[in-house]
Amino acid sequence: MRIAVASLGKDEDSEISEKAGRSPYYLIFDEKGELLEGISNPFAIGGGGAGFGVAKMLADKGVSVLIAGKFGPNMTGAMKGRGLKCREVRGNSKQAVLKVLKK
Repeated sequence: MRIAVASLGKDEDSEISEKAGRSPYYLIFDEKGELLEGISNPFAIGGGGAGFGVAKMLADKGVSVLIAGKFGPNMTGAMKGRGLKCREVRGNSKQAVLKVLKK
């Protein structure tokens, strides 16, 4: 299982972004809560379709859950269409992943 976090920064202690599809970065963690990689969001700025692009990008990286502060209806639909789950959590990226893993 891989968990991605929409993040304001590149390190595991960064704050979670309120914007799931337009987050500056995504942090990808493994099933133990270890940070595997941080990636810049190529869809952070621009026109429509960010949700669909992000959902595809994360699915291609093997992610099954995305944590963000908020999900809009388009982002939620794009994630569900790719078989990914959405979790709305606020705070620290690493702590949010550990919280999701405990459930």
